Amino acid sequence: MGPCYDFCVCSLLVLLCLLAWKALSAGGSPLDAVERGCAQCEVDQCDGTVGYGGSPDESGETTLDAMIMDGNTMAVGAVANLRRIKNAIGVARAVMDHTKHTFLVGESASLFAESMGFVCEDLTTNRSLSIYSKWLDLRCQPNFRKNVTPDPTKSCGPYKPVRGLPEEKTSSLQKEVDLHSHDTIGMIAVDRNGNVATGTSTNGASHKIPGRVGDSPVIGAGSYADSLVGGAAATGDGDTMMRFLPSYQAVENMRLGADPTTACQKAIDRIQKRIPVFFGAIICANRTGSYGAACSKAPGFTQFHYSVFKPDLSQPLEEIVDCL
Repeated sequence: MGPCYDFCVCSLLVLLCLLAWKALSAGGSPLDAVERGCAQCEVDQCDGTVGYGGSPDESGETTLDAMIMDGNTMAVGAVANLRRIKNAIGVARAVMDHTKHTFLVGESASLFAESMGFVCEDLTTNRSLSIYSKWLDLRCQPNFRKNVTPDPTKSCGPYKPVRGLPEEKTSSLQKEVDLHSHDTIGMIAVDRNGNVATGTSTNGASHKIPGRVGDSPVIGAGSYADSLVGGAAATGDGDTMMRFLPSYQAVENMRLGADPTTACQKAIDRIQKRIPVFFGAIICANRTGSYGAACSKAPGFTQFHYSVFKPDLSQPLEEIVDCL
């Protein structure tokens, strides 16, 4: 039996869950709800890490990643390294609805978006220019380079590879990038019939190497949906988390009988067994109305906040979990 009401679980602002639920209550599908909630976050530039004007890469440009998944048909639309188009989740939906493909990237994704009627706009703002300028003043610190010359911990590029060097330990500045300079809006929507959809949107990690794609638009990493079971969405250090497909793993844990909280915890634990300290969190919801979340404890990151909206609540509920 499915839930007797529509509900949404979100990894960022409470308001977004309310907007998504309004789309459901007005007769929209879970896909509509996910798209609306993520799109509003893109417009609002949530936390400076979603949408235009944030997280400039090494060249100072902001690019966007997004995905959306239908748990009924298992159809997915995804875009990565999207340039000049603000509505990344809308383009991902267009990939799903208007192509036989799943994932478009880079300049070709932008040209596709323009052909679908999306407006071409500059994603740079005074804020992103300021972030980029300050980073250059700090000699491009922190950055994501390793085993290159000149020393990436002390100076900007251009860089050339140095072979045969042992991998250096992550610096405290690098950890600061991981913890505070990127995030994702992750959303799960479930309607009263148990239909599930999930989605993500992000502008990625600040000062990323141009062309880098994180976990957010990757199916099973950023999010995953199956209306026979439920959905999950992840946020955090995408270069670590995408290697383990934690959203897919969490859904499979629920398929095997785990409740949403336990399903999320098991997915986090699986990563921790190989990488004991990393920044990451997962939200989970099953088709019957239960939900939960889990996160990995890292320096400066001991709790995770997420939001839920159900009609039986007087207002969106903010939940907090202690990290493992």
